[in-house]
Amino acid sequence: MDDSMKDLDFKDHFSKGSENYATYRPSYPLELVTELADLCPAQNRVLDCGCGTGQLSVLLAERFTEVIATDASSAQIAKAKQKDNVIYKTALAEQSGLADESVDLITVAQAAHWLDLNKFYKEVERVARPNAVLALITYGVLQVEGTVDTLVQDFYYQTIAPYWPAERRHVEDGYQSLPFPFTEIKVPAITMQEFWSLDELMGYFNTWSAVKEAKKVLGFNPVDQLRAILLPEWGNSESKKKIVWPLSIRAGRVEGQ
Repeated sequence: MDDSMKDLDFKDHFSKGSENYATYRPSYPLELVTELADLCPAQNRVLDCGCGTGQLSVLLAERFTEVIATDASSAQIAKAKQKDNVIYKTALAEQSGLADESVDLITVAQAAHWLDLNKFYKEVERVARPNAVLALITYGVLQVEGTVDTLVQDFYYQTIAPYWPAERRHVEDGYQSLPFPFTEIKVPAITMQEFWSLDELMGYFNTWSAVKEAKKVLGFNPVDQLRAILLPEWGNSESKKKIVWPLSIRAGRVEGQ
């Protein structure tokens, strides 16, 4: 890692707790990578921006010869999942450092709402090969099987709602309100799913930027209260429940300059 890149100027909601982020964030389905790869003119190189700890990067490596995975947070990069054909770099999405016309696919998963999109889209046009694909990917509010879901929804929409950054609204509307100056491509509906114990679910909630902000404001962790409320409904805390997130993908063709 280039030490000179450690103090990049960006909205950093995730460097603290990077280890939890790597452990408790849900995995993207391989179906997503298959759909995106099949849209591309070639599968030589993909640029995965805002890669976090590499959840999507390592899956992209199943279909692409080389994955350049960048994140502005060196703490996230330090915890990233390793794979031979994934190269991690601490870099802003708006300044990838890659050569002109050098990538077949550009992905941004759960991070496009933090970017300076005008600068980012110029970078996309610069690094994209003719007819390359850009995909902005986000997953919405989770649903948990069984009666606990009502309590989870109340936690999201009531308890924790005041503490989300303003950019969260873009996640909730599936990025439909973000500007997107490319010829759009429809991607079939895809969902993410996990089977998690109660404490795995609590670990996921603790990665939320809103929870971190609430802890600062309230002086206690509202997730601890939620766990106590959920436990009677959950039953055995070690038992796994199905959790589903709707995936939204805005994909577009980056036509030759």
